Amino acid sequence: MKFSQSLKKNKDFQKVYQEGTSLANRQLVMYVLKNGTDQNRLGISVSKKIGNSVVRHHFCRLVREAYRLHEVSFRRGYDIVVIARNAAKDAGFFEIERAMLHLAGKQHLLS
Repeated sequence: MKFSQSLKKNKDFQKVYQEGTSLANRQLVMYVLKNGTDQNRLGISVSKKIGNSVVRHHFCRLVREAYRLHEVSFRRGYDIVVIARNAAKDAGFFEIERAMLHLAGKQHLLS
């Protein structure tokens, strides 16, 4: 069952950056903002400093899959933006998953 959508528009990202709360660990930065709906919206941002388009897209797929596997345990009604840090380009799936769940737990997103 799908409980989320993608965050795509620049103004939505900017709103989360300006009004949301952020936490970071070695691989990721996570911004979270309540959106007033019953669905989560996930946005992923990867700078060109991380690598070429293949590396950036691979990171996006890892984050989306980590979120999809744990989607039922996330509280609903939030806009979530995940930003890659430099250490994320060498990280595997399980490291990204662990980093994402760590930040989600600190943001009180896990039920």
